[in-house]
Amino acid sequence: MPGIPHDAASAPVGTTTAAHRERLLARTFVELADTLVDDFDVADFLRTLVEQCLHLMEVSAAGVVLTDPDGRLRMAAASSERAGLLETLAVQADDGPCIECVRSGRPVLSTDLLRDAGRWPRFTAAADAAGFRAAQAIPMRLRRQVIGALTLFNTEPVPEDPDRTALAQALADIATIGLLQHRAIDRGDILTEQLQTALNSRVIIEQAKGALSAQSGDPDMEHAFSALRGYARAHNRRLADLSRDVADGTADVQAIIAYAARSRP
Repeated sequence: MPGIPHDAASAPVGTTTAAHRERLLARTFVELADTLVDDFDVADFLRTLVEQCLHLMEVSAAGVVLTDPDGRLRMAAASSERAGLLETLAVQADDGPCIECVRSGRPVLSTDLLRDAGRWPRFTAAADAAGFRAAQAIPMRLRRQVIGALTLFNTEPVPEDPDRTALAQALADIATIGLLQHRAIDRGDILTEQLQTALNSRVIIEQAKGALSAQSGDPDMEHAFSALRGYARAHNRRLADLSRDVADGTADVQAIIAYAARSRP
């Protein structure tokens, strides 16, 4: 059975020209602001955020954690399996830049994680094992309300860059506004519902990735996600809805695998 091809669009690009970067930045802001539609897909929206961070800031990986209705942080999106596992560990261990960022409501930067081992011992050890040497967490907030954090990872130590921090904060801000404005949110219970939907979608997608990977014989979860996302977009379906059908066994998994094989570059 054919493996599931990797979506090349999700990979970071190299150095871009200034003109291309400006066009990409403009398109990204439009995509993150365009949430007032009936078929708004929270999971796809958050994936777009982390993927565009790779292209715009040339970081190695990115992830998002959100606060659930009980006030606990949960991993909601990641550009790679390594970043997702690292963000999940940070939440479980209550240790790392994203945790500190959400609590303080301010950006948290480590230009060299090995130097900050004493600050976040469990997170730093896991980051080193995953191949990451620098991390920066950016608050996702609306006024004083912090709903989560966007974390950027690099495989090498990086110098402090105020311009990159400002751009990352702008992306996090527009994403937060877009997420909250989807239902013209002005009441706390609706906000809670939206965040819970985002977190529930993540769990369903992970289940679907596992099911699709098992049936295709391809163990690469990034390939599985690319197949799900590509098929959902091609057939005008919400990613969460398709993932739910795959997870509960009602989707035509072989059709998804076949579509992915045909879409291989």
